[in-house]
Amino acid sequence: MRIRSDSFGHREPIPAEFAMGAPGGFGGNRNPHLAWDDVPAGTRAFVLLCIDPDAPTDGALVADAGTPISVEHPRGDFVHWVVADLPADLREIAAGSCSDGIRAGGKPAGADAGGVRGLNDYTGWFAGDAAMGGQYFGYDGPYPPAHDLREHRYFFRLFALDVAGLGLPPGFTAGDAFRAMHGHVLAEAALYGTYTLNR
Repeated sequence: MRIRSDSFGHREPIPAEFAMGAPGGFGGNRNPHLAWDDVPAGTRAFVLLCIDPDAPTDGALVADAGTPISVEHPRGDFVHWVVADLPADLREIAAGSCSDGIRAGGKPAGADAGGVRGLNDYTGWFAGDAAMGGQYFGYDGPYPPAHDLREHRYFFRLFALDVAGLGLPPGFTAGDAFRAMHGHVLAEAALYGTYTLNR
């Protein structure tokens, strides 16, 4: 199975129109185009995730814009998108079809490309923020700290499954999806783009 994007090249920079943060403010926050082929026989559904494995692990350091975050600082995962139960015959997601702009408090639960939206990690990041707090379903793009010296990578991972549905609860997370699809993955394809605001 192979996955590609017309919005950015593999290992190449992601344009600001597909990011939540941009130099001087917000980006376009549109989901990028994705397409895939060579799907294995027996595929009954897909799961799609976008994960940044380069997120700083110290929230206080992230909040301290006056102190650069070193490249060596410990990193963790930040989930930007999780969609489960995508139809088996789906082969393409158009740019901007699942997210186009920023919604304070997050997009509601619902469907992306015929699949079920899960919660992304902006839900936890904005918790307690009077202006932005809420449940963030679906896609919300890159917004790495401008004082982070590391260029972040954003992995779009597509899993072909041998079951038509995972039976996930409302408000499921990427962790829930990983646990539910264990033992049901026929194939995985991935690509990543990069993004930084440290210019």
